[in-house]
Amino acid sequence: MGISQYIKEIGRGKEGARSLNSDQAENLMGLILDGQVSELELGAFCLAMRIKGETPAEMAGFLRAIHARLNFVQHMNVGASMAKAVVVIPSYNGARKLPLLTPLLAGLLSKAGFAVLVHGHSSEDQRVTSKALFEALNWQQIKLGDAASLNGCDIRFIDTQEISVALTHLLSLRRIIGLRNSAHSLVKLMNPVRSEMPVILLSSFTHPEYAISMGETLKITGQSALLLRGTEGEAVADPRRTPKMLGFTNGMEVPLQEATMGSVAGIELPTQIDPQTTAHFIQDVLNGKLPVPQPIEKEVQAVMALFAFIETSSLASKS
Repeated sequence: MGISQYIKEIGRGKEGARSLNSDQAENLMGLILDGQVSELELGAFCLAMRIKGETPAEMAGFLRAIHARLNFVQHMNVGASMAKAVVVIPSYNGARKLPLLTPLLAGLLSKAGFAVLVHGHSSEDQRVTSKALFEALNWQQIKLGDAASLNGCDIRFIDTQEISVALTHLLSLRRIIGLRNSAHSLVKLMNPVRSEMPVILLSSFTHPEYAISMGETLKITGQSALLLRGTEGEAVADPRRTPKMLGFTNGMEVPLQEATMGSVAGIELPTQIDPQTTAHFIQDVLNGKLPVPQPIEKEVQAVMALFAFIETSSLASKS
């Protein structure tokens, strides 16, 4: 079938390209995920969108196509510990300079009463990943078809390939083309969990301009999410300083945490970022042997505040 009709619109360069409406974007991504597109067209799509940039309407359409085809992780609120809600943490950038503390955030959220699913897939070889840290921590990873994917306040990691082979292929094109594409932003906005409980997405951006477009996309999709400028692209606050944190739910923006000026005093991080060293640090923090970095503690508090807002809004709508 091909997507040449869409490439003609989005591939006219930065000044001449025209954006797609949300339905066109959904159809385009559906064709890509369904394997109706040649590798040549796929490369053209990646480069065209990279040059043009995605609009929130396009992102919302892309996400609808992705969610319609995902293999969802099922959360069952059973077992010894009952969860307040499910928190989804995308983890795709990994660590390059600082220790990767996404699993620490997951552990703290679990202790605070949330089930946590971390999902990710590496498209670079030189970074420490959450998958490697889950292995070093001896925390469970789940695979497609697991009978009880996520229970109670479990912490689990799942590779994106288990959720969507086609989306993983789109991510993997970075190794060939050498550039990020739309998929690298979309995975930070998708929700691969089905639960009777509220699901809260933790999403992050690296460049400030993405704060606006990602926020607008979250408003359009109506997802419950916390958005912040993360650490090296990960959805965890930089342990050295507290970023601004915004919440979103049902198309509304909810201020949660203002950025603080200056660096946090007294923070001692590992000087090495390898999985074993980082895992040891994370365990010491979770076991109370070391203090929780203040910005990450504030992120946990922001998630709890957003959950409380969602619960209050739900009760108000029912009354």
